[in-house]
Amino acid sequence: MTYTIDGEITFFERFEADILSGAKNITLRDQSESHFKVGQRLHVATFEDNRWFCDILVERVEKLAFNHLNDVHAQQENMTLAELKKVIIDIYGSIDTLYLIGFSVIKA
Repeated sequence: MTYTIDGEITFFERFEADILSGAKNITLRDQSESHFKVGQRLHVATFEDNRWFCDILVERVEKLAFNHLNDVHAQQENMTLAELKKVIIDIYGSIDTLYLIGFSVIKA
């Protein structure tokens, strides 16, 4: 399949297996990564060393309040709600507004 790549997004290496297996199909980002659009095809690389490991198709982008995170979001991230909230706080600190990016892997 041939398609055009519209950009790049990085993930911590610890999420690679979950992304490739389809167990993780959303990512929650801050305002600096709120620019992604439905239909974009993105190269996915590891944050640590910028190693490509797949391409994804962005299927949804939604603004989401931190205090509205729920078990469905946690399941889509392949973790518990407590784990998800801790990961977000560890990465972003205190944050009120997140951007949910739903995706599917199109090439691994």
